Amino acid sequence: MKRMVMVTGATAGIGRETAIAFAKNGDNLLLCARRQDKLQALKEDIEKEYGVQVATFILDVRNRKDVEAIVPKMVAQVGGVDVLVNNAGLAQGLDSFEDSSIDDMETMIDTNVKGLLYVTRMVLPDMLKRNKGHIVNMGSTAGIYAYAKGAVYCATKAAVKALSDGIRIDTIESDIKVTTIQPGIVETDFSKVRFHGDQKKADAVYQGVEALKPEDIAEVVVFVANQPKRVQISDVTIMANQQATGFTIARK
Repeated sequence: MKRMVMVTGATAGIGRETAIAFAKNGDNLLLCARRQDKLQALKEDIEKEYGVQVATFILDVRNRKDVEAIVPKMVAQVGGVDVLVNNAGLAQGLDSFEDSSIDDMETMIDTNVKGLLYVTRMVLPDMLKRNKGHIVNMGSTAGIYAYAKGAVYCATKAAVKALSDGIRIDTIESDIKVTTIQPGIVETDFSKVRFHGDQKKADAVYQGVEALKPEDIAEVVVFVANQPKRVQISDVTIMANQQATGFTIARK
């Protein structure tokens, strides 16, 4: 039986590749992001290429009112979500804490932590009602190894790990699974967003190292979700070959 997989932040980077990987796996999709044009294009591409059903809706996970109003309706419309991939997330700025922008801090907290909370809180009750489901939260090696000038981003990803563990504890009597995926350096638009569109700074992040690709992470997400009922993979940390911790990278 085909599953219904919901992916937040689905139109770029890891989110996009995760949607495609689940489609290749034969799963139907419920995709959300902030831009309708990109969502529509992705929907058309996936349906044409893989023949699965794709439902989409516009959502900014930071907006609690919209999440509460829209997500339960979409979940009901597709008959329930079997796998929720909380992928929406970002970094803003790379400055010492005392020089960091409060606006950037709030954007990271609102997206990476509160957005994940809002969406999961709206999806989990239906999973519990059906006693089936898998929540996959996108963390980061930054949540394990803090690094200079990334205090708030690291804190948000540490929160993702703690939230995953706490939700797993609270749902232990059910058949719900909860997994934290913790990627290291992945070449996406992540750094461009972090540096507010400065492509030169973004490119420098990946110079001298073969970074992970979004599809590498997507393949792991599908692998985790495809385990038998008895197997719950709680955490997966994935780093580039020349990466030892978050910012410990051998560049050539």
